[in-house]
Amino acid sequence: MSNKGKILLVVGAAGSAIAALAHIGCIVFGAEWYRFFGAGEEMAQMAERGEWYPAAVTSVLVVVLSLWALYGLSGAGVIRRLPLLRLGLVTISAVYLLRGVAFVGIMPMFPENSLTFWLVSSAICLSLGLLYAVGTYRAWPQLK
Repeated sequence: MSNKGKILLVVGAAGSAIAALAHIGCIVFGAEWYRFFGAGEEMAQMAERGEWYPAAVTSVLVVVLSLWALYGLSGAGVIRRLPLLRLGLVTISAVYLLRGVAFVGIMPMFPENSLTFWLVSSAICLSLGLLYAVGTYRAWPQLK
C-alpha cells in the first residue's frame, strides 16, 4: 500500500474519531456544548430539560463516526481487516462528500442550526470525504 494512501486514511480516521469525541462531549456536557457546536437552540433546550432525544440522536452519530474511524484504520492496515472494507470505505467517502456539498439543500430541514454550524461542519465533512476517497483510491489494490 502506498504510504500516502495509508496516511490519508489514518488522518481521515483520526478526524472521524475526533468528531465522535466531540459528539460524546455534547452528551456529557449538555446544552452548552450543543450551543457551542451550533446544533440549534431547540436541541440545547431539550438537553437542558433532560429529554432523551438529543442524547439518542447524538449517540447514533457517535456510533457511526466511531465505525467510520475503525474502517479508516482498517483500510490503512493499522487494525485487522474489517468486513466489506472496500464497500465501507467507498460509502464513507461518498457520505462525507455528499454531506459536504449538499448542505444548502439540507439546511431548511434543520432551521435551528446556525450558518456557522453549516459552513464549518460542511468544510470538515468535505475534507474528511476527500481524505477517505483519495486514501481509498491509493490503497485500492491492497484492499482486496
